[in-house]
Amino acid sequence: MRLHRFFVSPDQVELKQFIWIKDQSIRNQWQKVLRYNVGQQVVLFDGEKTDRLYKIVMIEPDATKLELITEFERQLPDFHLYLMFSLLKKDKNDWVLQKATELGVTHFVPITADRSEKLGFNHDRARRIIIEAAEQCGRSDIPVIREPINIQTALDDYTNKLELYVAEHGSDTKICEKASSRGVFIGPEGGWTDKEKKLFDQYGVKGVGLGRFILRAETACVVAVAKLLNI
Repeated sequence: MRLHRFFVSPDQVELKQFIWIKDQSIRNQWQKVLRYNVGQQVVLFDGEKTDRLYKIVMIEPDATKLELITEFERQLPDFHLYLMFSLLKKDKNDWVLQKATELGVTHFVPITADRSEKLGFNHDRARRIIIEAAEQCGRSDIPVIREPINIQTALDDYTNKLELYVAEHGSDTKICEKASSRGVFIGPEGGWTDKEKKLFDQYGVKGVGLGRFILRAETACVVAVAKLLNI
């Protein structure tokens, strides 16, 4: 039987030997969707240091009691990868967040480019999507996502911290295998403007090729992430 995984914020519950889960959204999923009863098992993780298997030992009207069975080895990405993606329409943003979390992106940096299709961004919704993807794919951390910034700010913030790349059709540079922190810029459907390309040149951002054909922006995100992760 498949073990379902649930993220529990360390601000709400410390994953000790015995714990009480009072979060109504989690309890509704257990009782109304999964039909859990006493004796069934769940995996809980806090996104920071703990990934553990628990057994349900008591179900009360306002809380569920669990007992620790065993601790799992945490499953984490091999290094930090920042995905700096130009904001897309809502459903495309959702898809990028989900798939990139599954692949191993550790930081999401939404970018407002000159040709971005959308400028608004729901941070709370994005975090929920990331958490659900982490629960389902088996990773033990929760990727970080920041509020949208422009390209200039991103370059100023990350040039000296990361090995930076920009996805652009026809360009390619060998990925630095020694870099423990990498970042990749993905442009909007309309591509980068000449002004933005000059900025990348000024900051010495390297190009990374994504194949022979022109990709949709959301597809480019997944291909670039897989390439930088050596998948």
